[in-house]
Amino acid sequence: MNKVGIVGGIGPASTLDYYSGIISGVRSKNGGEDYPGIIINSINMTEMLSLVSREDWDTLAKMLLAAIDSLSAAGADFAVIASNTPHIVFDQVQRQSALPLISIVDATCKEAQTQKVKRAVIIGTRFIMSSGLYPEALKKYDIAAFVPSESDQTAIHGIIFPKLEDGIVDQKDKQKMLGIAERLIAKYNADVLILGCTELPLMIKDSDIDAMVLNTTQIHIDAIVNHICGSA
Repeated sequence: MNKVGIVGGIGPASTLDYYSGIISGVRSKNGGEDYPGIIINSINMTEMLSLVSREDWDTLAKMLLAAIDSLSAAGADFAVIASNTPHIVFDQVQRQSALPLISIVDATCKEAQTQKVKRAVIIGTRFIMSSGLYPEALKKYDIAAFVPSESDQTAIHGIIFPKLEDGIVDQKDKQKMLGIAERLIAKYNADVLILGCTELPLMIKDSDIDAMVLNTTQIHIDAIVNHICGSA
């Protein structure tokens, strides 16, 4: 059974979801009690976000590559980065990675295509929303993608940090987030809301929105499980 290496800690709450989700997913798919080897390299989220804020992409890539090198040395067969934001430099990291990587963005685009999505609204950290990462990736699948205005991006980012990133769901924040999401879905006549931050599923559930919700965390976990079980 393939051993997965996780670059985690970005943030800590969703890293726990990856760990438990991979184990339960493999057990469910294999119909047994066995579960895979999982190696987690928990990196410094504050340092990572500082690099992103400064748009120091080369240093960010080096940070992630060093983390992947450690996972490789520890015996991982492949690796994942358990966060959307660092995927801004995924292509650069993938070219130099010591291990095969599974992208959360690629996995989400493939799932959107499977679900016959035509128009998507993307929410996440300010870095993800302003980077153009998801709209550019989804365009290759003939899916139109829309991001919030600058003021909405500021509001959403302020809800994610610091509380949600630490796993704290504030009900007032949740209602504010849902209000923004619903308005954007209506404005762009979107058929899906993509949760482009691995902490957002802690706050937004499928039943909260009158539209399809794509949980990038779960989609990524499913892709990891499929790879481990040899059905990717």
